[in-house]
Amino acid sequence: MYKKLFLTALLVLPCLAAQAQSTPAKKTLVARILKVQQVGIEAIGRTLAERPALEMLDRAGEVLSARIAPEQREAISKDIQADVKAYLDDAVPLVRDRAVKLAPSTIGVVMEEKFSEEELRQIATYLESPAYNKYQQLGGDMQRSLLEKLLADTRSIVEPKINTLDQTVAKRLGVTIPAGAAPPSK
Repeated sequence: MYKKLFLTALLVLPCLAAQAQSTPAKKTLVARILKVQQVGIEAIGRTLAERPALEMLDRAGEVLSARIAPEQREAISKDIQADVKAYLDDAVPLVRDRAVKLAPSTIGVVMEEKFSEEELRQIATYLESPAYNKYQQLGGDMQRSLLEKLLADTRSIVEPKINTLDQTVAKRLGVTIPAGAAPPSK
């Protein structure tokens, strides 16, 4: 049995190594792909830097409303927003640029290992195609169109369920909401 496994390994390993090998052509194709995907990579970095600030703003809002005198809330809120803006102005470009710099040694390595040169060529060609670019640009319009139709189509079904849920949660919290009152909007 071991002999059979050994022989199989001898036959399979060279094939795996051949696919995993990086070549200058693969590196060039990966660079093309990463260039097209740069906006998305930057978005990952931006989101990573923004998330803690947004969570902090949420927590600060809760504390402001619960512990700070109403006459002081606006001034403190403006100061906190300025502090968060200063953090974002400093951190977002740093993390965004670092994400772009790390992409070749992370995403790029995975692509070089998992895709053949021909597959990378196909991906690059697809991502660079005018039809794909047009499709991407229309994504927001297509989603908006679906969302508008979906809201109109399901409003009469979902609103009663939301009102029931709102009443149930209010009851659990010991708050009375008049029947038929709209749930608070965010």
